[in-house]
Amino acid sequence: MHKTSMRRRGLIAVAGTAVAAMLLSGCVASQRDDDEGDGGAAEVDSTFVFAASADPASLDPAIAQDGETFRVSRQIFEGLVGTKPGTADPAPLLAEKWESADDGMSHTFTLKEGVTFHDGTPFNAEAVCFNFDRWFNWTGLLASEALGYYYNKLFKGYASNPADAVYKSCTPNGDTEVTIELNKPFAGFIASLSLPAFGMQSPSALQEFKADEIGGTAESPALSEYAKGHPVGTGPFQFESWKPGENVTLTAYDDYWGEKGQIEEIIFQIIGEPNARRQALEAGTIDGYDLVAPADTQALDEDGFTMVSRPPFTILYLAFNQAVPELQDPKVRQALSHAVDKDALVKQVLPEGTKKATQFVPDMVNGYNKDVTTYEYDPEKAKSLLEEAGFTAEKPLALTFNYPVNVSRPYMPNPEQIFTVLSKQLEEVGVKITPETDAWSPDYLDQITGTPNHGIHLLGWTGDYNDTDNFLGVFFGQKSAEWGFDNPELFQMLTEARGVADLEEQTKLYEEINEEVMQFIPGVPLAHPAPTLAFDPRVESYPASPVNDEVFTDIVLTE
Repeated sequence: MHKTSMRRRGLIAVAGTAVAAMLLSGCVASQRDDDEGDGGAAEVDSTFVFAASADPASLDPAIAQDGETFRVSRQIFEGLVGTKPGTADPAPLLAEKWESADDGMSHTFTLKEGVTFHDGTPFNAEAVCFNFDRWFNWTGLLASEALGYYYNKLFKGYASNPADAVYKSCTPNGDTEVTIELNKPFAGFIASLSLPAFGMQSPSALQEFKADEIGGTAESPALSEYAKGHPVGTGPFQFESWKPGENVTLTAYDDYWGEKGQIEEIIFQIIGEPNARRQALEAGTIDGYDLVAPADTQALDEDGFTMVSRPPFTILYLAFNQAVPELQDPKVRQALSHAVDKDALVKQVLPEGTKKATQFVPDMVNGYNKDVTTYEYDPEKAKSLLEEAGFTAEKPLALTFNYPVNVSRPYMPNPEQIFTVLSKQLEEVGVKITPETDAWSPDYLDQITGTPNHGIHLLGWTGDYNDTDNFLGVFFGQKSAEWGFDNPELFQMLTEARGVADLEEQTKLYEEINEEVMQFIPGVPLAHPAPTLAFDPRVESYPASPVNDEVFTDIVLTE
């Protein structure tokens, strides 16, 4: 029987792989506050412990691309634009409203008044322009794909190469109005500003703690003082403490402009192993966790835990890095596609509600093509194509298969199990697989997205906003280390489509692009997993979002 009368609080130096290990790591037991409040009802325990599957890669969301960083940063930072609750559609946030020119090249934002950053710095038009100009003036490692990932993918260029850049200028019109001009059309500009990477950060803190002093290499960046421990935004929670491998602690910001909610303290407790997260919830040491293993969902539901599912706005894929010479042959890419049994993968290891993928976008995204070319599971055809490409039993196709360990992502809840299923399928058609594993952050992400040194690999995406460019443009809009190919025709198609304002015209273009992508075969779109979260019964409701825009002030607690 699940008990909730006792809670365990405290900092855990290193997350273990079992509850016993966690209990021995210094958790301090404390009785829930059962005293009566002024209104005569029991007061709510205002500390909320959420189990994260990995450390944030950085406390500066502008140089991050991972969900654990963004989960933390959404509590600290806010952008000009947010999302409508429960959807991927844009909505006002720090900007109360905006007006866009007919040609989409100029956007004027009216800002909220009376908003301050956590360090007391006023939020105003100058602060907005400071942030935009910061991103635009990045050079070196900051402007690389590994660190400046989202700005690089969406805004294309910097002050050092202004002809390539989407962004042109930012001009304050007094304190509460700002105009942003673009150098190139970008139909998804407003929606893109809901990304955590474009959250507003305190100019004072960015300067004081030298946010742009990044060292090291793309494979192993050395974070700035700011990114390691001094993030300052306008959000409902402010940063308290974090050391890699330990908890991230946030506290409520007293002068927050919006609704504060019931939670006064958030502890993101790092528990890498999915089974350990489930055990921690059952033991009452955490309030909730994301990415529940498919095998655990029903049992937790039956035991009375609060279960919440997100709509599947995700894509899991097996990518082919064409920096590997063998993968440059279209017949090899076709063969690998025919070797994959997506139905078996979904049935065996992915969550209930997962949809099989036919392309690299979910079906709710503009430009989804129901008639796209597919490569059905056909192991005999896969063998035949490999033979045509020159690979035989005596001389098999040998590939490195990269995948992360000890992590769960919304699109990839159990990478080890996914690898096991796929590698077996590939080996059955004669492919010789050499597995290569890395910890998720920073090792795996940096290697896969920042260097050419990988083979076929597992990765995926949780859509950030409802625009096709956020999927196809991010993946295939330009040359990248992850995919390793140069396809100027595809790049140009995507560049043109992202600037078309007429929705009907843009839809046709993206349908054509989806077909072009599937004929080119950069990888295998596998599935659209439906992530599930589990919470202590005291959690009455949780603001589930298809794009993970989940701010903890919206959580409703009963005790």
